[in-house]
Amino acid sequence: MDFEFINLDVRGPVGWFRFNRPPRNAVHWEMFHEFYPALEALQQRPDVRVIVIATAVPGHFSAGADLSVFQNIGKEGMRDWVVNSHRLARAVRESEKPVLAAIDGIAVGGGLEMTLHADLRFAGSNARFGQPEVNIGFVPPLGGTQGLVRLVGRSNAFRILYGGDIFSADVALQMGLVDFLCEPDGLESDVQAYGEMLATKPANTLAAIRRCLIEGGDSPFDDGLAVEAGVANALGAHPNFEEGVTSFLEKRKPNWV
Repeated sequence: MDFEFINLDVRGPVGWFRFNRPPRNAVHWEMFHEFYPALEALQQRPDVRVIVIATAVPGHFSAGADLSVFQNIGKEGMRDWVVNSHRLARAVRESEKPVLAAIDGIAVGGGLEMTLHADLRFAGSNARFGQPEVNIGFVPPLGGTQGLVRLVGRSNAFRILYGGDIFSADVALQMGLVDFLCEPDGLESDVQAYGEMLATKPANTLAAIRRCLIEGGDSPFDDGLAVEAGVANALGAHPNFEEGVTSFLEKRKPNWV
């Protein structure tokens, strides 16, 4: 399936989901409506083991929503925008495949929000971040408030959302908003290498880890333990567990199913 504003690029086991609306990847309705089906297209490909959210526009990950979208949007229009935003946030968080973010340049508003729901965030040292919605009397509607507080803690989330400022990649790293800083020219190769490493792991176990950390991590501790117990029991009955143990004892590489 082809998309006008999203480029899908598969390199080995890694599927790249790239925003592509020059010059700043500002999101309008047509682009927004491509997000979910483009993500689903990568989810459904058996050869894709890892998904990366990135940009096709150098220096601009995404400037967030094109504010002209919100002029005279009305209650129904806003409800549609928020419902679809939350659907997309859930799709990223509920993915059975690892989701990484490769952040090149400006990542603000909805662009930054997309990365909050990924497992890990790699950023070029030239990256700039911000959630400026307070400056237009709004909140981040793509699961941004919930993603931020879970990722960087309440105090840092307040700092980001109250200030509405643009800040550097170094500050983002200190806050825990990003996990790895890369040279801009090496960002994609670093993420590709990490994705290929993940693809050597058993897919069912990666999905189980995701479920424990995201679903369990968003729950009270005892509920999280219940998620972990269910996952551990299922993994213990899976052929990959027997293969993992046997291959370790036999000092050979495992053959995952």
